[in-house]
Amino acid sequence: MITLYGIRNCDTMKKARKWLDGHGIDYRFHDYRKDGLEREQLEAWADELGWEALLNRRGTTWRKLPEAVRNHIDRDAAIDILLEHPALIKRPLLDLGDSRILGFQPDTYAALFPASAG
Repeated sequence: MITLYGIRNCDTMKKARKWLDGHGIDYRFHDYRKDGLEREQLEAWADELGWEALLNRRGTTWRKLPEAVRNHIDRDAAIDILLEHPALIKRPLLDLGDSRILGFQPDTYAALFPASAG
């Protein structure tokens, strides 16, 4: 089963969900805030995708962190911060079972699901 991870009210999440729904892709939605995340899962994502790629430095949650935290972040600190503030995880994260895709680009989704892209 494909799982789409993110936050329900995020505009990019809404676009990704609309694309998947519009192309008849069956998936499960996992809301970080409501459903939570496990450290082991975040560590596996960090190993696969890179902790820096997971960290959304463009949002207000990042800007609200103390400057000392933002300036001295490493993998372990990032995992701790992502667990505490799941809104800092770049969205969406599409889990295909054997791989994960970070962010939403219609062309990327169309390449992943060619049978439904037409």
